[in-house]
Amino acid sequence: MASITLKNLSDDLLAALRSAAAQDRRSLTQEIIHLLDGALRLRSEAAPQPTPDVKAQLAAWRKLAGTWESDVDPAVESDELMQARTPGREVDF
Repeated sequence: MASITLKNLSDDLLAALRSAAAQDRRSLTQEIIHLLDGALRLRSEAAPQPTPDVKAQLAAWRKLAGTWESDVDPAVESDELMQARTPGREVDF
């Protein structure tokens, strides 16, 4: 099995880990492994998984990327975009 060394643990964190290990009747190493395993399981369960529809939409967007041709004159489109902006800081183009 692999091993790691944890460095720069605060005294408070180390004390909390030791306390948790004692309460759970585990060694410090066993407690850290238990906590890491639980945290990683929760993280993977909580991560949203894209639905097939989202994957298909993303593939379509990537296929279209760089191929869009607007039917509006670039100067007109630029003016429309600038007028639709919300007030913000002044920008010099």
